Amino acid sequence: MISKELSKKIRYIQIYTSKAVNDVLAGEYHSVFKGQGMEFDEVRAYQPGDDIRTIDWNVTARTGHPYVKRYVEEREITVFFLVDLSASGAFGSREKLKNEIAAEFCALLAFSAIKNNDKVGLIVFTDIIELFIPPAKGTSHVLRLIRELLYFDPGKQRQRAGTDISLALDYLGRVLHKRGVVFLVSDFLDQEFQKPLGVLARRHDLIAVTVSDPRELTLPDVGLLEIQDAETGATVLVDTGSKEVRDKYSRLAREKSEQLHNLFKSTGVDHIQIFTDRDYVIDLVKFFRKRMVKR
Repeated sequence: MISKELSKKIRYIQIYTSKAVNDVLAGEYHSVFKGQGMEFDEVRAYQPGDDIRTIDWNVTARTGHPYVKRYVEEREITVFFLVDLSASGAFGSREKLKNEIAAEFCALLAFSAIKNNDKVGLIVFTDIIELFIPPAKGTSHVLRLIRELLYFDPGKQRQRAGTDISLALDYLGRVLHKRGVVFLVSDFLDQEFQKPLGVLARRHDLIAVTVSDPRELTLPDVGLLEIQDAETGATVLVDTGSKEVRDKYSRLAREKSEQLHNLFKSTGVDHIQIFTDRDYVIDLVKFFRKRMVKR
């Protein structure tokens, strides 16, 4: 049974993301993600300017007039969301948690996909595969995906839920056989996943989406602060009143960000950064336009 609060969240996301799709992303998605090839559409009379390589010589010979074959893009693609909902995602220093932002971001792209008649699938993972929903079309299917993303609670079954990105990448490689577009959505608090990342990137159009919160990048000056690792339960007492401590924290955060950037670049994976304190629609549009220029 879905609670009233969850129903309101789902409805809000549906309205907000649908509006963004119609107002902002109408043509962006279609332009960036192409179909798998071209398929025959019809034969029509030759017109000045047509490519002579498209002339259908059999029909031309039969009718005595030149005809050309017309092709259209084989539009339908499969979009898969590989979403990390481990315990570290249940954090946010602003209005929303990282996991909520991840759900909204996936909803935005999912509604864009079905508007273009594409299929959408979902894998939720922590340090295990938590949920697999096969690709399908339609608004009701997308609403189910949103519901699952918002309803999922890593603490329901286990006290701690870690992150295993390699496991998730390997699993998707086994279940998604036809080339598709894959969004790997995570805060990437994990290590040693370069090899499976590269393998999947060679088979699919893989895009990494990092979800971050401002407090993961800088510490406020609030004196002694007890910080807990959500995935291990380990706690540490930090003196945020020390400028040296705050500077070291920021430096380590920048180094981690640079390492991820270099990893994605070396494996040929495109990258989007979204944050809990700013509009992810703007970041997505920037990514789309940058990608169109590259192509």
